[in-house]
Amino acid sequence: MSRTTIARRELGSLSREKTIVLAILIQLIIAGFSSFLVVGLTSLYDPGGGGEEIQVAVTGEAADELIAAGNEVEGLNPVEYRDRSNARDGFDRGDAAAIAIAEHRDGRIDVSVEAPQSSLQKTLVVVRLRAALEQLERSERRDRAAHLDFDPIPLPPSVDASPYFGFTYTILVPLLVFLPVFISGAVVVDSVTEEVERGTLELLRVTPASLVEIVEGKAGVMAVLAPLQLLLWVVLLGFNGIAISNVVALVVLTMAVAVVAVVFAAGLAVTIPVRQRAQLTYSFGALAAFAAATALPEHPGTTVALLAIDSPTLTTYAHVAGYVAVAAVAAVALRFGLDRIDAERLG
Repeated sequence: MSRTTIARRELGSLSREKTIVLAILIQLIIAGFSSFLVVGLTSLYDPGGGGEEIQVAVTGEAADELIAAGNEVEGLNPVEYRDRSNARDGFDRGDAAAIAIAEHRDGRIDVSVEAPQSSLQKTLVVVRLRAALEQLERSERRDRAAHLDFDPIPLPPSVDASPYFGFTYTILVPLLVFLPVFISGAVVVDSVTEEVERGTLELLRVTPASLVEIVEGKAGVMAVLAPLQLLLWVVLLGFNGIAISNVVALVVLTMAVAVVAVVFAAGLAVTIPVRQRAQLTYSFGALAAFAAATALPEHPGTTVALLAIDSPTLTTYAHVAGYVAVAAVAAVALRFGLDRIDAERLG
């Protein structure tokens, strides 16, 4: 029995794994209906992107300036109150979601905000008031620029960016890249440990296949499936009007990361041939690796996003090359380690 035969057998058994089939179907739905899902998910990702209008009680000497700026922000309704006591009464009655006190101090506008403790409502208030304060800053800088005897820092250009763009390329696309990678490693852990626990590994070893060929056959098919899934997601995203650039580089990156994941999983499965313990260790290891990746000059998620939007830098390509090098070293290390494992110990 060769690696190819073992890989074909492994591929056939995947259709009977309900958990894996369900995970792939979920990804298929996400990619196939991404244009619809993005609208709803963006509301969670960008609290300021939608939802009901929030009324804020505004008082103080500079209330007019803050109200004028607040009227420019979608979803924010600033209402002027005569004094702080009236604003407090409105807040207590539930007429206003927050209180903003704007005062003139030392030639500047000082704004104090009292927001509710409720985490969701507080987030909405903070996001929309922050937009109002940014608008106020722009207005004040524009009005006072002619009276200054020095050149202030130029205003940054106003960008009419869509929250859907940011969510799609920084959250959705990296999710569709790394989720198949994580699942591939989990399948390898399950497959190898089940062979040991059911005693079928011994039957496989009766064939001419060695332990190296058995493990490589199982790990190899899962390492190939991850980039194939990526290609399918790219096609489905394209049908939804989401263009993905640098597909070849993304496939190479996915393949390299998948190789690292399945090598790690296979190593765990032969070292800890107990399914639950190996799966738990694999899950914690994958999370730890993803957290440790924040120390890299460019996080893997950022690399995927930059490639997808066709804005890669030399650092981006260097990271892709680094992942390929790590994958090659990991594959060699797995073969070296399997050659030295006593197969009789596994069963």
